[in-house]
Amino acid sequence: MEVSPGDVTGTNRKCPAVTGSSRKIKDNAADWHNLMVKWEKLNEDGFKAAGSMVDMRGTRPQSDQLLVLDESSSPSSPSSALPQQTGGAAELQDECCKLQDVVDKMVSVVKKMERLTASQQGLHDLEAFQFGLEGRKCPLFHSWTAKHFKESSCFLLESFSQELKLKQTIVQELAHAATSDLCMVYLSCWLHQPFITPQTRLTLEALLLETGHNPL
Repeated sequence: MEVSPGDVTGTNRKCPAVTGSSRKIKDNAADWHNLMVKWEKLNEDGFKAAGSMVDMRGTRPQSDQLLVLDESSSPSSPSSALPQQTGGAAELQDECCKLQDVVDKMVSVVKKMERLTASQQGLHDLEAFQFGLEGRKCPLFHSWTAKHFKESSCFLLESFSQELKLKQTIVQELAHAATSDLCMVYLSCWLHQPFITPQTRLTLEALLLETGHNPL
């Protein structure tokens, strides 16, 4: 279940009744939501760029495209062929740069997720120091302990970290794929995000429900 941006509001984050560890955990949950929304937008932008690359390449392997460029620059080729082919190569390079820019921004998102997870680990350690390994008797919100929040953050971070590695591989390989079928496999992997599973989205939803950002 996806969460709309309006569900995580400034009012929720600034609620004066929530203090200490609970306040920080609630803020972290809102940040997780916002980062996931940003990730989804980047995924859409990347899919558009990757789709344009596949459309430009058509069914021709990259080696054939390079051969066409070489042939078009030979003396026996019509002089008008060179600008046309060169322009197509430039457009393809432009889309490659757009896709790389998307992945660079995704790297930044995952780094922020790493900081959120480190923050959650710190809160868990603080709770353990204050209340012992069993934690506090009363839950921070509805039922979760600090350990549950830490484990949820670790799970989310692992999911997005693995997905980022996949996308980095796609960026490296898409422009050099030998067949159109392989291009479509890369494009499908980008769109469907195999490491962002339904369990990943459910974990975020549970986090928002537990912290009161979304109503039970």
